[in-house]
Amino acid sequence: MATAATIKAEESQAELIQLVSFNLDREEYGVYVLKVREIIRMSNVTRVPNTPYYVEGVINLRGKVIPIISLRKKFSLSDKDHDKQTRIIVMDVDGELMGFIVDAVSEVIRVAAGEIQPPPAVVNGGVEQEYLSGVINRADRLLVLLDLERVFSQSERESLISSTL
Repeated sequence: MATAATIKAEESQAELIQLVSFNLDREEYGVYVLKVREIIRMSNVTRVPNTPYYVEGVINLRGKVIPIISLRKKFSLSDKDHDKQTRIIVMDVDGELMGFIVDAVSEVIRVAAGEIQPPPAVVNGGVEQEYLSGVINRADRLLVLLDLERVFSQSERESLISSTL
């Protein structure tokens, strides 16, 4: 007979989570779909002086000024020219809207909560481990789950918002 704890564990394993997957420097990443407000084509970004190196500038999205962050720069990846696949993922980060430039948006995928494995203790490359919330092993690839709320410290978030307004 199954115990309540076993049933609870099975339910959490079966819980489906939706993710938006995107590409950045030949790697695939995912973010929780509930954090994504919209995905837009790359548009003209207005530069803002005295902002951190990874801030491309701001855009006006239906009357709201939104800071635009280059994830390539934030993760210390090599520069790449924007092309027709380049997108801005507008996300809610701790109650503030921010846009993140990615190379391409792939798809919305559903994964069982049990498929998300903890990130490895040692991670090479430009993405800091504290930004990772897990790794998902798909049939032919690994998808790295990012927690974009942890990409910026509280002081970075405050200076970002105040410098782009």
